[in-house]
Amino acid sequence: MKNWKFELLLLLRARPAIAALALLALLSTLAVWSGMRTVAGQQAALQRIAKVHADDIAQRAARQAADGEAGLTAYYTPHLTIDPPAALAFAAVGQRDVQPFALQVRALGLQAQLYESEAYNPELAAPGRYDFAFVLVYLAPLFIIALMHDLVSGEREAGRLRLLSSLPGKPGALWQRRVLLRLALVAAALLLPLLAGAVLSGAGAGETALLAGATLLYLAFWCGLAAWGAAIARNAAAGAAMLLAAFVLIALVLPTGVNAMLERAVPVAQGSELALAQRQAVHTAWDTPKEVTMERFFRTHPEWRDTPPLPEGFHWKWYYAMHQAGDDAVAAQARAYRSALRAREEWTRNAGLLLAGVNVQAMLHRLAGTDLEARLAYLERVSAFHADVRRHFYPYVFNERPFGPADYAKLPSYSPASATGLPPWPLGAALALLAGAALLLGLRRSARVTH
Repeated sequence: MKNWKFELLLLLRARPAIAALALLALLSTLAVWSGMRTVAGQQAALQRIAKVHADDIAQRAARQAADGEAGLTAYYTPHLTIDPPAALAFAAVGQRDVQPFALQVRALGLQAQLYESEAYNPELAAPGRYDFAFVLVYLAPLFIIALMHDLVSGEREAGRLRLLSSLPGKPGALWQRRVLLRLALVAAALLLPLLAGAVLSGAGAGETALLAGATLLYLAFWCGLAAWGAAIARNAAAGAAMLLAAFVLIALVLPTGVNAMLERAVPVAQGSELALAQRQAVHTAWDTPKEVTMERFFRTHPEWRDTPPLPEGFHWKWYYAMHQAGDDAVAAQARAYRSALRAREEWTRNAGLLLAGVNVQAMLHRLAGTDLEARLAYLERVSAFHADVRRHFYPYVFNERPFGPADYAKLPSYSPASATGLPPWPLGAALALLAGAALLLGLRRSARVTH
C-alpha cells in the first residue's frame, strides 16, 4: 500500500499529468451537462407539444356538431405519439439528435406519415453531438496516450531506469502499479461526472453500473495498448507517434472503412422513397375503379364487406380504403426497408466484436435507448397505434354513424414505452476480451522492461 501511495504522490507532483486529468474531468463534466441539457430540452418540447395537442383536441370537440361526419373528423384529427428520452439518454444522444421524437398520425396512409419528417440537414448532423460517448471514444484515448507514452522512456531519458530496474521485488511490479494507477485516475475523471448525471437523471443502478463497466473496459483496452507502446518505444517521441498512429487506425480509419463497406454491401433506401411510393399508390387509386379499390381493401379487412354499398360520387369509406390499399401496396417494401436497417445494425455490432470503439458505442447507445433498435421499436409502436386509430374510426365511417363531441373522449391514446435494453451479451464479452487481452499484453511487456 505504501508503494501505491508513493506512486500516487509522485504522479500528483507532475503538473502536466494533473492538468491533463483536470482537463479530462472538465470535458467529461461539460459532456454530461450538454447531454442533460439536450434531454431536458427534448422533455420540455414534448410537454409543450402535448399541451398544444390537448388544447387542439378540446377545441375540435367544442366545435364538433352532434351529427358530425366521421370521415371528415378522421381526416383532420391528429393523434399524438411521443418517444420520451430514457434516463441515460444524456450519455449517448445517438439517433435522437437527428430523428423526430414526436409524431402526429391521422387515419390516413401510414408510411407517408412515418417518414415525411425524416429529412434533415446532413451538414448539421455530420459533426454529431458532444456527449459522454464522444468524450469516451475519441478524447479519452488521447489523454491516456498523453499520460503513458513516456512511461518508460521518460525514466530512461532521465537516467533513472537502471536504478528502477535494480529495485527488489517482483519484476514489472513498478510499471504495473503505474499503469493501473493511471487507469484508475482516468476512470475517476470520466466516471464521477457521469455518475452524478445518472443520479440527477434518476437512472437505475443496474443500467448505470453496466454503462460504467463498459467505460472501464474501454479505458482498460487503451491503457493496455498504451502500456505496450510505452514499453517498446526507445524514446518519448517515438512512443507518442506510435500510439497516435494506433489511435487514428483503431478509432478513425477502421470504423470509417467498415461503415463504407456496409453502405455498399447492405444498401438501404431512404424512408422518403417509401413515403413517395405510398403516396403514388394512393394517387393512382383516384383513376382506378372504385370496385377494384374496395376489393383490395376487403382482402385484408373482410369484416367490412357487408356494409352498405358505395353511392355515386365521393364517399369517405372509399377514400380510407384507398389509403389502406396504398399501405398494403408498399407493405413488402416497408418490411424490406426495416430488414435492411436491422441487417446493417447487426453487421455494425459484428464489427464491434473486433473494434473496441464501435463496440462501446453500440453498448452505450443500447443502454441509453438511443440506437437504431430503439428508433425502430418506436416506429413499430406508432404503427400499432395507427392501426388502433383506424379500427376506432372504421365503424363510424363504414356504418355511416355520426361522430359527435362526446366521441372525442373515446379516441385511442398513445402510451409510450421504455426504449432501453441490455446490449447483446456477445458485445460485452468481446469488449471484456479485448480489454483483458490488451491490458495483459501491456502489463506483461512492461514486466520485461530493462535498462
